[in-house]
Amino acid sequence: MTKKLLFVTTILLALSMAAFAADVTGKWTFEQQGRGGNPTTVTLNLKAEGSSVSGMLSQPGRNGVTESKISDGKIEGNNISFKVSRQMGDNTITIEYMGTVNGDTIALKITSPGRDGAAPVVREATAKRATT
Repeated sequence: MTKKLLFVTTILLALSMAAFAADVTGKWTFEQQGRGGNPTTVTLNLKAEGSSVSGMLSQPGRNGVTESKISDGKIEGNNISFKVSRQMGDNTITIEYMGTVNGDTIALKITSPGRDGAAPVVREATAKRATT
């Protein structure tokens, strides 16, 4: 009986954590430094389903707007994480995003692989929920 009660309690706790996950569904934008030091606006279109997050990341590039699919998206309470992979020439580059949701903002830590074996590059940005 004790094992059943513990099992049911664990399941209910896991379900309640998913129910209290921050609502990130929608459009978010943030600025990051682009080529030549000019700011570039990045758009996240996120969709949360339970503890999973999916969507697209869009940003201007040399050949117009580039869209990349979000993968491995997770949300636990106010913590969000996901990855975006891009093809650059013959290489696939995966960038990791980790953040904390606070109302209509997400404080992001963005980790990109370093070039030619160098240490990863970590940047910070604040995404804001778009109103349009």
